[in-house]
Amino acid sequence: MNLDDFSDLIERPDGGIRRDAEERRERLIVPPGALGRLDELGEWLAAAQATVKVRAIEQPRVVLFAGDHGVASLDVSGRAAGTAHELVRAVLDGASPLAVLARSMNVPVRVVDAGLDCEPELLPAEVVRHRVRRGSGRIDVENALTVEETEAAVRLGMAIADEEADSGTDLVVLGDLSVGGTTPASTLIAALCGTDASVVTGRGGAGIDDLAWMRKCAAIRDALRRARPVLGDQLELLAAVGGADLAAMTGFLLQASVRRMPVILDGVVGAACALVAQRAAFRAPDWWLAGQVSGEPAQAKALDRMALNPLLDHGVHVGEGTGALLALPLVQAAAAFAAELPERPDPATSAASDDSDGEH
Repeated sequence: MNLDDFSDLIERPDGGIRRDAEERRERLIVPPGALGRLDELGEWLAAAQATVKVRAIEQPRVVLFAGDHGVASLDVSGRAAGTAHELVRAVLDGASPLAVLARSMNVPVRVVDAGLDCEPELLPAEVVRHRVRRGSGRIDVENALTVEETEAAVRLGMAIADEEADSGTDLVVLGDLSVGGTTPASTLIAALCGTDASVVTGRGGAGIDDLAWMRKCAAIRDALRRARPVLGDQLELLAAVGGADLAAMTGFLLQASVRRMPVILDGVVGAACALVAQRAAFRAPDWWLAGQVSGEPAQAKALDRMALNPLLDHGVHVGEGTGALLALPLVQAAAAFAAELPERPDPATSAASDDSDGEH
């Protein structure tokens, strides 16, 4: 498998349609610029859907990839190592912020176990049946995955993207359920952006104290030494310092772009996978939106590199795709405005109509 092959498979959203949508926007009864960022979103949707008259987002879906990371054993996370299955259970039971929000918005949620470190019997079969391996390696001293496992995880993500596209999903809110996941994510971003560990090390979704932050920074620094020699090969990079969930998300993002299925990204883990995917296929980011500012310095670095401007900055950093899901109503509003706002009457038509009225 060579991820660079995706570069030939992914096309940009239709630029001609976008120009036509921009011209149509000029004719709407609401003055240009009055809808702010929603104008730009409407035009982006028109290009993505390849139609000037934007269709409503009717079948959005939250897709969450789950995994545990061996580096969490260094106490670099606000949660105990090997407990990501508890995050999954909270989502399935409807008790997490993401689950509450998805229920209120009537958006279905799909959870995919790519690399949880728990007994499969703890979770439903449809969640665990895709698992590539149990947990990912401690990236400061060993590879997260073998190359074969990495390829299997990427193919898993691709298969999930195909399943969603085939089932009629018209937009995906992408998130992760991981313990220790921000450490490999920050490592990938630091490696691809050429920065050092201290620049990308954040506090994670669960929050950590200063001592844990220093341990995390040291782990990223050590992992970076292992990442740099394999920077030229995305699969090798994901194997060295990624994880099963990150590799699967990368495959999902690439195949979603092939299938012309828009994606809203959530936090630093999604941003890291997006950056790896961009390295493989430079047109792929044209299919993605950044849902929110997560507060992680590595996320800001990655989004800047991809020229993605987050839709929201509400200080939400619980992860799980929550911030990205909060951005979904904005995208749906943009679609509704673009589809349903009437155009101004054409002056020539109006004058002709007035003349005709005067003859009677």
